[in-house]
Amino acid sequence: MTTLSLYPKSWQVFREAMISWFNEKLWIKGQIVRMLGMNPDRILFIDHHLSHAASTFFCSPYEEAAILTVDGVGEWTTAAMGYGRADWSGNGCSMIKLESEIRFPHSLGLLYSAFTAFLGFQVNEGEYKVMGMAPYGEPKYLDEVMKLVRVEKDGSFSLNMDYFKFTHSTEQTYSKKFIELFGEPRRPEYDFYTRITHPNCDHPEWDDTVARQNQKYANIAASIQLTTEDILLKMANEAHRRTGLKQLCMAGGVTLNSVANGRIVNETPFEDVYLQPAAGDSGGALGATLYVYHVLLNKPRKFVLEHAYWGQEYSPMEIETFLKNKGYRYELVEDEDVLIDRVVDALMKQEIVGWYRGRFEWGPRALGNRSILADPRRAEMKNIVNTKIKYREPFRPFAPVILEERAAEYFDAKDPADCYPARYMLLVHRFKDGKGEEVGAVNHMGTGRLQTIKRETNPMYYEIVRRFGEATGVPVILNTSFNLRGEPIVTTPENAYWTYSQSEIDMLVMDRYLLTKEKRR
Repeated sequence: MTTLSLYPKSWQVFREAMISWFNEKLWIKGQIVRMLGMNPDRILFIDHHLSHAASTFFCSPYEEAAILTVDGVGEWTTAAMGYGRADWSGNGCSMIKLESEIRFPHSLGLLYSAFTAFLGFQVNEGEYKVMGMAPYGEPKYLDEVMKLVRVEKDGSFSLNMDYFKFTHSTEQTYSKKFIELFGEPRRPEYDFYTRITHPNCDHPEWDDTVARQNQKYANIAASIQLTTEDILLKMANEAHRRTGLKQLCMAGGVTLNSVANGRIVNETPFEDVYLQPAAGDSGGALGATLYVYHVLLNKPRKFVLEHAYWGQEYSPMEIETFLKNKGYRYELVEDEDVLIDRVVDALMKQEIVGWYRGRFEWGPRALGNRSILADPRRAEMKNIVNTKIKYREPFRPFAPVILEERAAEYFDAKDPADCYPARYMLLVHRFKDGKGEEVGAVNHMGTGRLQTIKRETNPMYYEIVRRFGEATGVPVILNTSFNLRGEPIVTTPENAYWTYSQSEIDMLVMDRYLLTKEKRR
């Protein structure tokens, strides 16, 4: 209906939509029947935001909770609010009710994505870069941003579509009027730096004129980030007002905004907040399945998603076979205590460790099974890992990984321990006074997107952090995903070795197999 109402301006969007529908979407059920040999009567389709809601609520430990889903768009919905009730007893009375929604084209996700494109990053890929850029700026463009979106006290909102083109363009999200308001877009190939990011920079091309222009982009990023946080905070408060419940479950791509999540945890009346690790569209299949199982089939709940380690695992034999076939030199370390000590010793020597063990993490974050680890105490380590390991923008932050029981010592938060979003690296907290200085490589302008860990869910990862803390007095290590810029997180042993060999990672641990190379830094 939106496309038809905007005709003829929307003819290109209509054409692309019809190609997608007639080539793929209309025939999905038939493809499933044909490829899997299923009875058509056994195939059910669940609404997009209902799937989001089920993916978080039915993974949570709560008997009832308020539910908030926010993304770009799913069918016609861009945000939904409601509640869920669970049956753990076998009486078959689980339910989810989404009572209100915001519809396309009014979308918080698409608003944020417009700024993602304007700031030179890829839409649906670079939103987290905008979030990482924001702390380097000040929200000096709030008045301009508020010309784009009208926000009500309950968090409902509407976009001024004069500033956007995504309803009638397949190539650009924002309009000429947007450019007139904010100036020329940042070009993707330009380095991002300011006098804050490089206070002592003496590069001949990095002059104050360019630094000021970059500062403007950082200020714009700070403005859209703060606007997004404030809208989500209002929506969460409204969900509490309507339901009066103590728990909140969230899902949808926008809820991957970990800075906003930190504010929701700290600044709303909710006592507990739950997000599962694949809160975006990758969690939709799980949500659809759980909704059918618990609501349509009336099956009682039995499961809580306590960790993210659900992907494929490669056995020691498979890893050894790969190493032997390739003729790579390795050391077999069968004693786990010895292996952990070797890793901790390497970290204390400022070496970088590729850690590849166990099942692949589900969701976009590397949470200790496909991770690159480093000592967080030296601020220079951030630049080393960004430039010599990840080959990515130097302003990008890294996560502090901390023992769950020690989190309250380092982070200024309502309840940093035993918080589900913190387990999945899905919220940002401020460091307590003096603590951020202890871990300069993971201190992002006074904040950290932390991951808390507990022994029960990942014993060896936990023990690395514990022993590092025992040896240094700092129970924190730097963690980032095991991949190079532009590549997916490693999956196979071949992937892990390739990334190790193409970067300046000093040590690679693949289950019980240890590989090292001479330091080149």
